[in-house]
Amino acid sequence: MIRALTGSLRARLLWFLLVAIVLAAGAQAVVAYRTVLKEADDIFDYHMQQMALSLRAGLPPSAAVGGIGSGEQNFEFVVQVWTADGVRIFESAEQAALPQLAVLGFADVRARGTTYRVFSMQTSGLVIQVAQDMAARRNMAGALALRTIAPVALMAPLLMLIVWWVVSLSLAPVARVRTQVASRQADDLSAVSEEGLPDEVRPLVQELNLLFDRVRHAFDAQKHFVADAAHELRSPLAALKLQVQGLQRAPDDAARDLAVSRLVAGIDRATRLVEQMLALARHEASMAAGAKPEPVDLAETARLAISDTVAAAQARCIDIGISHADDAAVVNGQPEALRMLLRNLVDNAVKYTPEGGRVDVGIAVQGGGVELSVDDSGPGLPEEERGRVLDRFYRSGEPQAPGSGLGLAIVKSIADLHGATVALAASPTLGGLRAVVRFPAKA
Repeated sequence: MIRALTGSLRARLLWFLLVAIVLAAGAQAVVAYRTVLKEADDIFDYHMQQMALSLRAGLPPSAAVGGIGSGEQNFEFVVQVWTADGVRIFESAEQAALPQLAVLGFADVRARGTTYRVFSMQTSGLVIQVAQDMAARRNMAGALALRTIAPVALMAPLLMLIVWWVVSLSLAPVARVRTQVASRQADDLSAVSEEGLPDEVRPLVQELNLLFDRVRHAFDAQKHFVADAAHELRSPLAALKLQVQGLQRAPDDAARDLAVSRLVAGIDRATRLVEQMLALARHEASMAAGAKPEPVDLAETARLAISDTVAAAQARCIDIGISHADDAAVVNGQPEALRMLLRNLVDNAVKYTPEGGRVDVGIAVQGGGVELSVDDSGPGLPEEERGRVLDRFYRSGEPQAPGSGLGLAIVKSIADLHGATVALAASPTLGGLRAVVRFPAKA
């Protein structure tokens, strides 16, 4: 029983409501019963007083009046009358055995093995005594009280049935949601219907649908990652195998050195591809997890991103730095994701910039939003390719710096996460490519 109460909302509601109805009905019945008994006592006392008063006006001061015959005696209700001298002039029951000396007012007297409620009063020359058997009084009062609480006893079961029906009807939408979730397949992450749900349950179903949506995005990201990995790793691995075979067949040291250099370059390309793919998968996983945004200083993030690529830039004598950065350039977002965005933009600019070139990073506050730009002095991109390079695994036709085709795709994905836009254009200052990321104004 305890396990059912803790596990079932319906059973818990029914249990507590029905117990409450039983306790309330019982308390009402007890109170009504005691109240009716008290009121019945007051009514019986009032009737005894009125009878005594009516006898006072109808009896002579000293005349003896015969009682009722012994065959018709009623010991449940007894009337006695005395003169001032103590002579009994009237007795409704000769064997009532009530005391001769009466206490004026109300009193409880033991006689005939029972208790009598006695009212005595004195008038001009007479003492009138009216007595009632308490057992008879209690029987009549009890019958009256039972008739009073009978409606409560009849209504309590009816109210319990109504409560059971209302609770079952109110929880029917919850049972419907449970049936929907229980009957679906493991890969069915479609939204659960919110139709007809009470306000207390609808937020729970809404959060459940949001969870399904996040899980669906996580599954989609996993499937995309597996598909992309299977597609993109096939060629590098095949190339590595051919390069190893070429190394094995090298006839002399010069051919062997060339094969080794090609193998190292192939390993570097495969490593870069795996790193980019893992970075994309990690970012998409963070998107699916729904991490909370926090204030991010883009100027500090840009300095960290530049520090990650400064070694590669110095190796090729490329001048890299921040051309300008406004102090209030702060956006709400994921710090690591924004650092990845900037690092990919800077790394992409360094790769395509020839030796001795230049890469500038600019951060400006415009119209409440923030604009991040990366300019390089490389060859740039044809206008027809500027939209396509944001797609996964698309590589520009420029042969000088082959990549994985994931860098700008990761940039676009992170920008979408932060509600920002990515645009590629010709750099007006350095003549190469300009990548601009525009973050919207804070809400």
